[in-house]
Amino acid sequence: MIVTVTANPSNDRTVALNTPLTRGAVHRIVSVSTEPGGKGVNVARALTMAGLEAVAVLPAAADDPFVAAVAGAAVPYATVPTTSAVRTNLTITEADGTTTKLNEPGAFLGSSTLDALADAVITRARTANWVVLSGSLPPGVPDNWYAEIVAALQPLRCKVAVDTSEGPLLALAAGFGRAAPDLIKPNSEELASLAGLSAIELENAVAQGDPEPVVSAASHLVELGVGAVLATLGAAGAILVDHAGAWLATPAPIVPRSTVGAGDSSLAGYVRADVGGDPPPRRLQMAVAYGSAAAALPGSALPSPADLDLDAVRVVSIFSQSPDNPAPQPHQPKEGV
Repeated sequence: MIVTVTANPSNDRTVALNTPLTRGAVHRIVSVSTEPGGKGVNVARALTMAGLEAVAVLPAAADDPFVAAVAGAAVPYATVPTTSAVRTNLTITEADGTTTKLNEPGAFLGSSTLDALADAVITRARTANWVVLSGSLPPGVPDNWYAEIVAALQPLRCKVAVDTSEGPLLALAAGFGRAAPDLIKPNSEELASLAGLSAIELENAVAQGDPEPVVSAASHLVELGVGAVLATLGAAGAILVDHAGAWLATPAPIVPRSTVGAGDSSLAGYVRADVGGDPPPRRLQMAVAYGSAAAALPGSALPSPADLDLDAVRVVSIFSQSPDNPAPQPHQPKEGV
């Protein structure tokens, strides 16, 4: 069982343009789609499509149309009651794959609702393989909420992954001395914010064949207690660093259509491979295959196993402290995983 937590769920509305987005201009929309979203919901959707048992935990009123949309997507869910409607986020995608997002702040969560959400997470975590904490935090939630949940889950047997940004990410990092997750999944901007570096410099370094700045930044987080760092770097691929080594994965070139959900798909791919018993390099390979497949799909569509091309993802070892974790050979996914 994988438990995903989305404190700030959203109706993800995506509009596609066949011309570049121009400020102040009138645009004709080519297509429109709306999906139940929020980063944890996206992870649960991708895992469910892969045949894994997952449940999305989130705050929402029972009669909110968002809940019906989650049920319609065949994703098991558990809600903590609220009185406010789930927010709507707007994404604008251009023909070349450029993505612009306009995100609402979300509904205010009071202390009683937040306590109920924490209790729901901890209760389900007792029988979970993974707990995935994803996304922004809505108004009323302190930045250190993820850090507190990670600490509360420490006595349990489940693994914990966190994918967040800005204040919640910095608060999480500040608590690494007390409790650190088994996995964090920063993108280049998020990793740069933790390391005091430039996101553009990190991506450019990897694109030019120098992964050292990313590896160094991620290794520092591992030294602080994080189990593994999955740094997603857009078209440059991704780097995985843990106590045993570091690996770089690069996908084959694609025609990007929308980056919405690509990072969430990468996280789902990593968790899927881990649950299947795969070693770190293969987890990275699956993560990048999922992220690449998501970027090639329109709107907020998420990839199914049929959309993946694992063999197109090249993984190389940057350094390894264990002979048990070489770079993978062409990977055949395990049946049922």
